Amino acid sequence: MRLLIQRVSRASVTIDNELRSAIGKGLLVLVGIEDADTQEDIDWLTGKLLRLRIFDDEQGVMNLDVQQIEGEVMVVSQFTLHASTKKGNRPSYFRAATESVSRPMYEKFVAEVEQSLGKKVATGEFGADMKVELINDGPVTIWIDSKNRE
Repeated sequence: MRLLIQRVSRASVTIDNELRSAIGKGLLVLVGIEDADTQEDIDWLTGKLLRLRIFDDEQGVMNLDVQQIEGEVMVVSQFTLHASTKKGNRPSYFRAATESVSRPMYEKFVAEVEQSLGKKVATGEFGADMKVELINDGPVTIWIDSKNRE
């Protein structure tokens, strides 16, 4: 399971020219799921995500997590996070899980983040053609892969 996390001033998802969801200061999280992912990946990533100290404290040092700043979280599914560009110029997505695997995992991840955060998480729509807008604050962008815990 892979997360691309962006610290944002604001973010929104539009589908068919209609605003689906929006957040203010917080985290935009793009999530990619592969067949080998399990509940253990969800648990580990949820903890990492919510404890990432990437927001400034009073001294301007990234020392606070999203919960400490009472920030918001938006989670958007993105199978292209599992793109392989090893061969040729057209990415392959063979590692990305099928919808029958990835949709329930995505929904479990969103539910666990909501439960741990103690409030609703904004989302896109699984499998939809979405327009995601964001103001990356910093910019701060962090990549986390549950299969490569470095």
